[in-house]
Amino acid sequence: MVQTPENFVINEARFDWVRLRTLVMLRWLAIAGQTLAVIVATLVLGLDLRIDLCVTAIGVSVGFNIVATLIYPKNRRLSETAALNTLLFDLGQLAVLLYLCGGLSNPFSMLLLTPVVIAATALNLRATMIIGLSAVLVISGLIWFALPLILFDGTILTLPQLFIYGMWSALLISIGFLAFYAHRVAAETFSMSQALAATQMALDREQRLTALGGVVAAAAHELGTPLATIKLVSSELADELSDRPDLREDIELIKSQADRCRDILRDMGRAGKDDTHLHHAPIFAVVEEAAAPHRDRGKNIIIRVDGALPENQPSDQPEIPRLPEIIHGLRNLVQNAVDFAKETVWVDITWDNDFIRIYIGDDGPGYPPDLIGRIGDPFMRKRGRTRIDPDRPGYEGMGLGLFIAKTLLERCGAVLTFANGSETPLATNASPLSPEMSRATGAIVQVVYPRASLEVSRIDARAPLQENPNFQI
Repeated sequence: MVQTPENFVINEARFDWVRLRTLVMLRWLAIAGQTLAVIVATLVLGLDLRIDLCVTAIGVSVGFNIVATLIYPKNRRLSETAALNTLLFDLGQLAVLLYLCGGLSNPFSMLLLTPVVIAATALNLRATMIIGLSAVLVISGLIWFALPLILFDGTILTLPQLFIYGMWSALLISIGFLAFYAHRVAAETFSMSQALAATQMALDREQRLTALGGVVAAAAHELGTPLATIKLVSSELADELSDRPDLREDIELIKSQADRCRDILRDMGRAGKDDTHLHHAPIFAVVEEAAAPHRDRGKNIIIRVDGALPENQPSDQPEIPRLPEIIHGLRNLVQNAVDFAKETVWVDITWDNDFIRIYIGDDGPGYPPDLIGRIGDPFMRKRGRTRIDPDRPGYEGMGLGLFIAKTLLERCGAVLTFANGSETPLATNASPLSPEMSRATGAIVQVVYPRASLEVSRIDARAPLQENPNFQI
């Protein structure tokens, strides 16, 4: 599994998300709306507002925008603290305007929710709570401290106190609900983007390892001529120095080392070819390739094909493509089983006319029952207790390996199901005398592929293959 950098998997590391230009543009829109509202309220609705104070409040916002535009570049991204202070300024400026224009009786008081939603979407939980509590204090203060709306003829526009308290309650509830909803959606989106990036890193690693063979082939090809020249010259020098045995031994050593380099490069050249014979393989070979890196980790890995051990496996196995997604995905599932198995990991391969099924299970503690529905989500941590190996009490996974495996395998059309051994038809009591005939009693992952979409056609698999081409670098 790819080792992800530590700071790459921190769910709260959502700093520098907000550009200053974005908030400046939103503030210009707010300034235009506030100016229009004051003009309409005065000229059309006949409200006697404190125009001087309203213009001053709007002017402060205009000045803030102008200063921010002149001092900072357009692509400046705000830090957590800077974004928090900017949103607090917007909240305070809007609170002053509402104080001058009727308080909670003003229908535009709902705009107090805007800074809270922006903070919940782009900032961390601490900043969101600060903005939310500030908004609650502002809304509560506007109940008691606000200039009433007065017409030019002196009529005071008042709303029933019940309506004011209802507006207060609605705003407080909206702050809590919208902040929680927006923060959860943004956090999950951020977490998913991190996990998908880690998945892409894992796949890129597999592809780079494959492409490394091309570099090896190119090196073997390019170094062949210089080595042949060294061998030719050394042979001629050895003949000319037949009367100088001390120098002839050095020349023979050079010649032998050139032959050795030639043999090494020949083997590297074979490994560096795009071997068309290995584009697909029997399903057992692909699963064995995926499990091979974990066979030396002290656990017994048993692979059975249609119920038979490798020495008795059927010859008519489905041929499947050796895609990096399939190999790396199965390898992650085997790694997870080995991590938590007590002694044995079982891999069962079955198929019928419609589906190819791969079961990967272990004899460990299994998945926590309350987390079965969330297995495969990235950065999943269990509260209270985790699925911990007794031999490794400090181990705590984040679910990223299973997420990567699930994503890669589903990209190729698989459907994954996570369960515990007692919940599957393959589970029986493990026999300590014959583990080869036992079944998984711990965690089990079922990988199901539609056979028609995965299997390589028998005609294509047995067709004559062209000469293996060298990689082109």
